[in-house]
Amino acid sequence: MLRRDFLETVLAAGTAAGLGTPVGTARAQDAAAAGYPDKPVTIIVPFAAGGNTDAFARLVGQELDKAFGQRFVVENKAGAGGNLGVGQLARAEPDGYTLGMGTVSTHAINPTLYKKLPFDPDTAFAPISLFVTLPNVLAVNPAIEPKSVPELIELLKAKPDTYTFASSGVGTSTHLAGELFMAKTGTKIVHVPYKSSGQVILDLVAGHVDMAFDNIPTVAQQAQAGKVRPLAVTSLERAALLPDLPPMQDFVPGFEATSWHGLFAPAGTPPEIVNKLSAEVQRILRTPEMSDRLKGMGATPIGNTPEEFAAFIAAERQKWAEVIKAANISAD
Repeated sequence: MLRRDFLETVLAAGTAAGLGTPVGTARAQDAAAAGYPDKPVTIIVPFAAGGNTDAFARLVGQELDKAFGQRFVVENKAGAGGNLGVGQLARAEPDGYTLGMGTVSTHAINPTLYKKLPFDPDTAFAPISLFVTLPNVLAVNPAIEPKSVPELIELLKAKPDTYTFASSGVGTSTHLAGELFMAKTGTKIVHVPYKSSGQVILDLVAGHVDMAFDNIPTVAQQAQAGKVRPLAVTSLERAALLPDLPPMQDFVPGFEATSWHGLFAPAGTPPEIVNKLSAEVQRILRTPEMSDRLKGMGATPIGNTPEEFAAFIAAERQKWAEVIKAANISAD
């Protein structure tokens, strides 16, 4: 009896010290985090090189290189709407040496858009920190009459299913922004899906489509050249890249449809490593140099804790699930 009591006391003490992890394991994790990283780290980007997600990964990755004295190497793994690269991250060894970028598409939209995924979106990842949010811009071809959002809504209500809006594909954030707009304004616009944002802006400029909710860096260049007419940003506040544009919520209360980009690790990565990375990412994003550079790209730097990022993702997933289900959209 005394021997059993003694063993139970030892086990209880070990578990308490490690918050559910035996003392020896907790100490090993602390030691691993203290020396982390001691070799190069891979950041999987689930989209092609040259896009926004790739750019943000490389910008922050370069600063992580300097902070930790190890290379943070970007590996592009595009395909299946981001699911291919995200699936690779889910299967990676949870040791902190394989990280990955996630976006509104991969972590908030795809779990509802796709009936089957090669990973469990609820349990496969450890959020590290949100890098940035990036607003879309509602832009119209200058040939159509409205010069403000209220004028556009009035026209669309008068002529339902007459005008078109383009997106970079079914179920993308630029498509769902249009669906959210229709749901909140009671309008009906014909959706025209393309394969890329580049094709969207070309046909918007040419007048083959009437309007689009496209990413701000893409729209800003054409707007400044007078080739498209921007009406509003889809963030809750004005954007530094186009400061004269009002936010959509000024005309459509509660409207928000931003893209976002953040860093993840595979589930099971020691929390000490996750927190160490998160703290460094937050520091980097708050430096004046990085903040100014990101704002110049139209992005809003965030930087938050793993817990805050997880709560943000949960809210985003619920919002877009409602839009997807109401519009009966599926990628399968």
